[in-house]
Amino acid sequence: MTTTPIRTPIRVGVIGAGANTTSKHIPNLQAIEGVAIVAVCNRSRASGERAATQFNIPQVYESWPALINADDIDAIVIGTWPYMHCRLTVAALAADKHVMCEARMSMNAAEAHLMRDAARAKPHLVAQIVPSPFTLRVDKTIKRLMIEGYLGELLAVEARAGGSFLDKEAALHWRNDFDLSGYNIMTMGIWYEALLRWVGAATRVVAMGKTYVKMRKNEEGVLKPVRIPEHIDVTGELACGAQLHLQVSTVAGLTGAPEAYLFGSEGTLRFTDNKLFGGKKGDKTLTEILIPTNEVGGWRVEEEFVNAIRGQEEITHTSFEDGVKYMEFTEAVTRSMQSGCVVALPL
Repeated sequence: MTTTPIRTPIRVGVIGAGANTTSKHIPNLQAIEGVAIVAVCNRSRASGERAATQFNIPQVYESWPALINADDIDAIVIGTWPYMHCRLTVAALAADKHVMCEARMSMNAAEAHLMRDAARAKPHLVAQIVPSPFTLRVDKTIKRLMIEGYLGELLAVEARAGGSFLDKEAALHWRNDFDLSGYNIMTMGIWYEALLRWVGAATRVVAMGKTYVKMRKNEEGVLKPVRIPEHIDVTGELACGAQLHLQVSTVAGLTGAPEAYLFGSEGTLRFTDNKLFGGKKGDKTLTEILIPTNEVGGWRVEEEFVNAIRGQEEITHTSFEDGVKYMEFTEAVTRSMQSGCVVALPL
């Protein structure tokens, strides 16, 4: 770990000023004492200048290699779509820059391995993947309850994310574009990342998925094939011995908010709508479990990144090691869909 003192400015360059970057990363970094966003590079000069004007960023680059190799930049925030994550991360680490990379980590497991290996080769640099935010509020409480034996033996995990009807007329979103997203499927990978915090990794998976609209228009109005499923069911076995079922869908209308269940021999936990519910053997129903103040989690991605650079804490949300786990799961799901076979993990 580096030990940059607070009085030394941390100079950040941003590549890809998308929604999450402009709503969270840039303003949150600028709010931290001793941090300066000094440069931005976006898909076009015009869009880069708009971001620079909005956030008072002094330098706009048209070339991302120029930004990465600039001598007056210490850290790189990568806010592009997944298709650029590996290339930018490897280049930034090679240039001796700290890296915060937007989720999803990469296009596939091979790219994730390259990113992890590049980070391992530069242990003095901080490498962070922007975490799945869905369960941050309740993570500590769930883990504590499991340690205390609330569930008894964990037997099964169920998670479902959906709630919308199929939109046949919608334009091709980047999440549906294989050329931009690779093997990532809707929100599947970041839901699995959240489950990793509670119950650990899967050891094998089998999956089926379906795409209902075969062609959609991209932002230029050009029809492109849709290669990413719009509904998927994944069954798996976890290293802890429990069975996993994960369903992610953009066609399951009126199913309510996403939810996850942990079923144990002595109790059940349910997470939905940012709340936690539980019940034990003999109870008639699940009741809300209040999250103690000292366990309430939240978004502190940028703070953790800066503190890690300053040597004040380690990256937990999310490390490249955990990013590789969810990308291996993501690829295993695709391999299973393509082959009809069970796929073992890790890859």
